[in-house]
Amino acid sequence: METKPATTVFDISVPLGAGAPDYPGDPPFRREAVATLADGPYSLSRLSMSAHSGTHLDFPAHVIPGGRSAADYPAAGFILPAVVVHLLADAAAVTHEDVLRARLQPGDAILFRTVLPVALTPEAARACVGAEARLAGIDTMSVDRYEDVDLPVHRILLGNDILVLEGIDLSRVPPGRYTLSCLPLLIPGCEASPVRAVLLG
Repeated sequence: METKPATTVFDISVPLGAGAPDYPGDPPFRREAVATLADGPYSLSRLSMSAHSGTHLDFPAHVIPGGRSAADYPAAGFILPAVVVHLLADAAAVTHEDVLRARLQPGDAILFRTVLPVALTPEAARACVGAEARLAGIDTMSVDRYEDVDLPVHRILLGNDILVLEGIDLSRVPPGRYTLSCLPLLIPGCEASPVRAVLLG
């Protein structure tokens, strides 16, 4: 019997807890031990966080009135072909040229590994729309610049039902094609959700 080659799995999630990134001003992640094995027969934790804590997905309801939320998508919609793009070390932003060189196919996710903490330009977001991307992801806590309080890149992407994956860790992932799995929690009405994101290649 022929042996099937092993699949490489890259966990691109960041751990929640001490030192985990949070968007400035958002409620930070906290875990409180409500019960411990030192005091009884079981341990129990209380979690407190923003829906945008750590590695997370943004849904259209985040910025689009009446937009779809976490529970409005089938689970299969979070398992996607994906392209990882490495930006140059001195890149000041993700540009439309970065999107074009990924040679996306309709339905692909595109994930950007940065060196400097940068965001997408609106032109890059529109290039994702033109390429019929299904998801755009970045290894910072926002696809928008922090000073852009109106979130123009979010509005372009989510307004065209392109999901946004933020807070990923691509530091050990070579550029290329993968399968992305990033299932959110099933929270009706919620505009975002933490995920455990992995790339299979």
